[in-house]
Amino acid sequence: MTLRVQHPRSTTESSAEAERHAPIHRLIEDNVPIARSMAARYRNRGIDLDDLEQVALLGLTKAAQRFDPHAGHDFLSYAVPTIRGELRRHFRDAGWMVRPPRRVQDLQARIASAQRDLEAELGRSPRPTEVAAHLGEELDGVIEALSADGCFTPTSLDGTVGDGSSTLGDLLGADDRAIESAEARVVLDPVVRKLSDRDRRIVRLRFFDECTQQEIAEDIGLTQAQVSRVITRILGDLREQLGERHPAV
Repeated sequence: MTLRVQHPRSTTESSAEAERHAPIHRLIEDNVPIARSMAARYRNRGIDLDDLEQVALLGLTKAAQRFDPHAGHDFLSYAVPTIRGELRRHFRDAGWMVRPPRRVQDLQARIASAQRDLEAELGRSPRPTEVAAHLGEELDGVIEALSADGCFTPTSLDGTVGDGSSTLGDLLGADDRAIESAEARVVLDPVVRKLSDRDRRIVRLRFFDECTQQEIAEDIGLTQAQVSRVITRILGDLREQLGERHPAV
């Protein structure tokens, strides 16, 4: 078998190639801190910072390779939207824990692309109205997509708020058992008042003081079996009277 030896490029050709790529390398090296800083803005949203930095550096590399110094804009005005677009695209594809509707995701992708184009054209960040006009979309839809952008990880209920003495979970509403008790007292009070003094005492000892039937028997002077029958009768009377006052609909 004959081996073919591939000749290396000439020194002149290699030098020309290196010279051609030198400006790109300088743009990348000079702006690495900016790319890392942009990645850091998206930390704590469910994706590791190392991954975000890799994505940001990829965006920086793409911007350096595509940048046209004769277009009339400085490099950062072109690179920043490109890096931001790569970060947002990465979140859209890999970062959602709670996904928004597909239409919102699709619109976010189009908005990211439109923002890059408009920022390169305008030399500044475009307004939502300008993005909507560029895409031919309703302004409300663009605002909805922009509002959902970055909501990749639900906020932890254990996260502190204010001065740090309370968590988000502490601020959430819950069922107030006191309200239920108040409603029960309002409903029961009129019918309980109709009971004899002894029956009301038995109700208080059993359901408020949580005494046992034996303890009630000793207090009232009855047997435990008698107390059991009395409680059954009282509850039956209360149910009957409540049924008359609040008939089923």
